[in-house]
Amino acid sequence: MKTILYSISLLCLLLSCNPTTPTTTTATTPSLSDTYLDNASRDDQFMGGIKMVDINTPKGDFKVWTKRVGNNPTMKVLLLHGGPGMTHEIYECFDGYFPQENIEYYYYDQLGSYYSDQPKDLSLWDLPRFVEEVEQVRKALGLNKDNFYLFGQSWGGILAMEYALKYQDNLKGLVISNMVPSIPDYMAYSDNVLAPKLPPDVLKEIMFYENKEDYGNERYLELVTQHYYTRHIIRMPQAEWPDPINRGFKHLNPDVYVTMQGPSEFGVKGDATLKNWDVKDQLHKIKVPTLSIGAEYDTMDPKQMEWISTTVKNGRYLHCPNGSHLSQFDDQKNFFSGLIKFIKDVDNDNF
Repeated sequence: MKTILYSISLLCLLLSCNPTTPTTTTATTPSLSDTYLDNASRDDQFMGGIKMVDINTPKGDFKVWTKRVGNNPTMKVLLLHGGPGMTHEIYECFDGYFPQENIEYYYYDQLGSYYSDQPKDLSLWDLPRFVEEVEQVRKALGLNKDNFYLFGQSWGGILAMEYALKYQDNLKGLVISNMVPSIPDYMAYSDNVLAPKLPPDVLKEIMFYENKEDYGNERYLELVTQHYYTRHIIRMPQAEWPDPINRGFKHLNPDVYVTMQGPSEFGVKGDATLKNWDVKDQLHKIKVPTLSIGAEYDTMDPKQMEWISTTVKNGRYLHCPNGSHLSQFDDQKNFFSGLIKFIKDVDNDNF
């Protein structure tokens, strides 16, 4: 036993006396994945990517909330939420897909939405003004034609189309998600195709409240949510809706929503400012690479969303066979695989 201990002690002594050969380290250039979450050089590091952007409007100056995730010099996606008056929260699932693909993206609450200023002047809820707001946000975030992808879903899709029609020279790519180019056509599809698929007794009761314009009635809201939303907005039982969806609905600004969308949960009605919106005859002017996303069970006609891709100069259609209006949740794999492929194809000049 003593011999073994002595041998070990001697070996350790010899090793300690040997000079250590210095190792040479070779400097390497950090890969994109190494720098994706390195915010040391960004002016929003202190706030974890959050930046309050100053917005000038005809009714004064306000601030809107944005939050950056990641770093990529050639792929930067600005997310336009729906509603109008919804929030960025319904896109939190993008965190599960974009970072691993090294795509930089920006959450953004439009003026009037929960995390941004919420002025009470209803004249601000105007489509052309929102277009100018997006342009101001673009400039503040440093987005340009070499890196700027604009993603708009639902109302955000309307806003994205209008932005592209005026400012497409600033875009690298455009994504129109779950939106058709005509509100009157959307209403016709809802009335003539989707409504008759509801159980007759349910449709009769919904129309009873619609005809009375009793849109705040709890029974009306219950019927629309349980029988229409769970079929065509997000195809899940209401008790299983993801937390970001519930928070988004909780934080929705009714002033913005009712002014632009109207008081009905069953279409665009009343004196809503978007009631007659239609750009079908203008889409051919859009030349920037464009992805139109539609879903089989959407509130919007998937054939019209496919038509968008054939009408713009450089389009592609992504169909979500299991999805509805919020297909980023109810057909997530198809939604994100197609969206990511589009962004990377454009980035690699393979579109």
